[in-house]
Amino acid sequence: MLAASDLVFALVDRSDDRLVGFARVLTDDTYVALVLDVVVAAELRARGLGRMLLDAIATHPRLTDVQSLELVCQPDLIPFYRRWGFTDDVGRSHLMRRSAHGDQRSPAPGR
Repeated sequence: MLAASDLVFALVDRSDDRLVGFARVLTDDTYVALVLDVVVAAELRARGLGRMLLDAIATHPRLTDVQSLELVCQPDLIPFYRRWGFTDDVGRSHLMRRSAHGDQRSPAPGR
């Protein structure tokens, strides 16, 4: 996963050499960059670590001219990501997914 990521961002607590924050980005360097796996250690949330990760991503020289910086997040995190100009107003676009192992849920009626 790391080898196939274009950019990897990590925050390490040097006192115990522990990874406390992480994010990665996949990009074509022109049209789209997809932010993935933004994670902060649960016990360290609300201390600005997520902000540090997003600031690093948003200002990274390789991403500043990419036309669209995108991510998927839970609804309660929308206000957090809006600080960097992310919006949930994406026109008529819809998230779609195909799982490598198939969808384990029952199909919708009529499908």
